[in-house]
Formats: sequence, C-alpha cells, structure tokens
Amino acid sequence: MISSRLKSILTIALVLMGATLARAQGRANLPHEAGLGLLPPPVPLGQIALPRVAPALALQLFLGQKQSTNNVDYSSRTVVHAELFDLEQKGDYELVRIYSAEPRSLKFAPIRFVGDGFVKSNVILRFLQSEVDRIERGDPKELAISERNYKFSYKGVQTLNGSPVHIFHVKPRHKRQGLFMGLIYLDSGSGHLRRAEGTPIKSPSLFIKQAEFVQDFDDFEQYTLPTHLRSTAKTRVIGRALLDIVYSSYQFSSARARSEPVASQSF
Repeated sequence: MISSRLKSILTIALVLMGATLARAQGRANLPHEAGLGLLPPPVPLGQIALPRVAPALALQLFLGQKQSTNNVDYSSRTVVHAELFDLEQKGDYELVRIYSAEPRSLKFAPIRFVGDGFVKSNVILRFLQSEVDRIERGDPKELAISERNYKFSYKGVQTLNGSPVHIFHVKPRHKRQGLFMGLIYLDSGSGHLRRAEGTPIKSPSLFIKQAEFVQDFDDFEQYTLPTHLRSTAKTRVIGRALLDIVYSSYQFSSARARSEPVASQSF
C-alpha cells in the first residue's frame, strides 16, 4: 500500500517535473554525457555533405523564427506513457490535444487509458493540468529559447536522423524556473529546431535530485512542433520516474476547436 504521505510527496515531485518539461516545450533532449542512454547520440560527421549554411546564420534564422504556434489553432494526437519503476506502476493515456490561439487556451479530449489508476490520477492528469496552466497563465517570452534568456556557444556539426545539424550549447542568463542548461540541434539549411536537450537550471522540487529530458521536433506546414518528449527524474523518495510523450497527426485551423476542459470528469 502507498501511504498518504508518499502519495503527496510523489504528486508534488512529478507535477513540478512535468511543469518544467512543459515549459521547455517552447522548444528540448537529455545530455548524452548524463549516461542515462535514453536516446543514442547523434552520428559523428563522416561522409555526409557539408552544412548548407554557416553556424551563425543557422542560429540567426532560428532566433528570427516564431518559436511557438501562438497565432494558430491546432489539434494533435497525444499519447502519454508514465512509469514509476520502484513502485512497478505504469499507464498509457491517449488523448486529443486542442490548442486555441486567442484567447490562449489548451484542452484535452480523452480517447482511452490503460494502466494503473494511481499513475493516471497522480502523474498523467497532473502533468496535463500543468500544461494547461503554462499555456493559459504563463508568458511565452519568459521561457523562449532566445537571446534574452540564453547565451549560445557553438559546439560543432553532426548528423541527426540522417541530416546535418548545427549544435549549440545553451546557458540561461537567469536562474528562472522553466529554463534549462543543455544543447539545441538546428537544421543546417533552415535553422529550424530538430532537437533540444538538457536539465532544468533550477530543480523543480526538493524531492527531485535530478531531472533530464530529450525532445525532438519536426516541421508541420510552416510551424516547428514537438514529435517526441522523453524525460527521467531521480527522486529522493520513490526512485526513478519516466514520462514519454508522442505527438502526431497535427491539424491546423483558424476556427476554434472545443472539448471538455482538462479538469473535467471526462478524464
């Protein structure tokens, strides 16, 4: 049996971890030197063609792009997998994510859930609620990967998924909740974000010893959006926890799509 105190500690730790991951979603991946092996490292540059634009130009193109879909409504299929290894509990929740630009709002329409109810109620639903709070209450400029929030240093060129990318180390200018230290991978031709990875500059909670994440991106029409987020956290109480989220089937519309709010009983 899981004690009430343990449930409370677990809930606080994982919700705060989820909030940090959600904030990094303005564009994020886990440093390979961290040794968790969540994803294989990029392949070293070998016989691939040289990058199409210089590193400085790729970064300039990236910084000049809008780093979010602030001006468009969209929906996507979202599958959230959460796992608590020491407790041997896990769950998978499939939903439709619905974003509205004006006023900014985020809702989720549930499709199906399989797994342990504790994981659904205390991990997945609370993570989804943290995403809603970030979208509806947060300021995107405070957490964007921009010159205002980060310092950039070039680390070289490698291949990622068969294409050359420029790699930049990012270091926050402020010790602000939601910013991260790590790497960004920019397409060598367009400057579009292809991967970001790092660790929070501020620990999301006293109960989390270490939180790390990896996030991949791709282009959908004229927008760069996440396709996969994978994160691990080492907590002081329940050990290692995992969040793995896959985003797909993006659809864009100028009309407002509607669903039940995330806090509704439909979850």
